[in-house]
Amino acid sequence: MTTVSASDDARACGRGGSQRWSAVCPNERRLGELGARLASLLQPGDVVALTGELGSGKTAFVRAVAAALDVPPECVSSPTFVLVQEYEGRLPLVHVDTYRLKDPGLFGDLGVEELFAEDGPAVVMIEWADRVRNWLPADCLWVELEVLPDEARRVTFSAGGPRSEHLMARLRAAIADEAG
Repeated sequence: MTTVSASDDARACGRGGSQRWSAVCPNERRLGELGARLASLLQPGDVVALTGELGSGKTAFVRAVAAALDVPPECVSSPTFVLVQEYEGRLPLVHVDTYRLKDPGLFGDLGVEELFAEDGPAVVMIEWADRVRNWLPADCLWVELEVLPDEARRVTFSAGGPRSEHLMARLRAAIADEAG
């Protein structure tokens, strides 16, 4: 994987964690490499909460994670109208998109709460997670995507608890090892 630059941000992240870590990806290929690196560290029961504006790369990031989990990339699309899609790969992946969910209270009706158990059967990735923040487990990895000039992306990770802090630390170490 090509190196992405990383920087610390000691500010409180406002999502339960006390630190943020950012990687800047100059293009979609590097964003995909970052997603693939994350996928190599994911385990069943991990919850990844994605935020960012329309077009920031949330679905592209999920597609990269899915491909690295041996899900054919053409199977992954924004589940905006379906809301929940399940993919079988090396690890099961559940992809949720809450963009069109009119009432956050309806999130519980999607049947995803059982997937949030630490020993859950799948990795769960939720787009527009900020819309259903109160329904998510405290210990999830938050991934905020931001569009920068020249189509670059800043991907900021923050952890909500010990499991996601460990995942974020392992991802950061893997990126540092590749750069070094």
